[in-house]
Amino acid sequence: MSTRSRAALLGAVAAMAALTLSACGNGGTSGGGGNTNFVTGNNGIDTAPRGERATAPELSGRTLDGRTLDVADYRGEVVVVNVWGSWCGPCREEGKYFAKVSKAYRGKGVQFVGINTRDTSTTPALAFEKEQGITYPSLYDPTGKLMLRFRKGTLNPQLIPSTLVIDRDGKVAARALEALDDTGLLKMLKPVLAEK
Repeated sequence: MSTRSRAALLGAVAAMAALTLSACGNGGTSGGGGNTNFVTGNNGIDTAPRGERATAPELSGRTLDGRTLDVADYRGEVVVVNVWGSWCGPCREEGKYFAKVSKAYRGKGVQFVGINTRDTSTTPALAFEKEQGITYPSLYDPTGKLMLRFRKGTLNPQLIPSTLVIDRDGKVAARALEALDDTGLLKMLKPVLAEK
């Protein structure tokens, strides 16, 4: 095999690996081994009982519009974190539902935060938000570093899109590894919001 053919083959293998790792999916399975203490419902939403939830890692940085954001500042509120990319078809499907639910729950103890990943500039991401009617902030994470802060074997985001609900104590209560409509999103949010 020539050097040129070998380089082309290696390039193709690397491209496939990158696509697999950053795959934009319609669902998935939870990772990590052993007893994770969370339950997968038949609606594709994983939940963790209140006393067995993992603390969310530090999620902070610059937003798409250049501001500084730290999710820990929302402690005491329920936080919905949506990991998305403007290039992701399922993210486009769910965007309008996240915009709708975030507006309906504004001022009701719920904060929405996006994590934009794998967009090489903020321009397509900002266009996506405008097109979808999304008004909540999104952290700009082009290389996926924020996703890697979650411990393996917890309710960590593994696909794009992924959605997490963080309880008032800063612990991850629920996760979905698929595009959600407003009904699915509310199935995740309402039980955590009802906790006292």
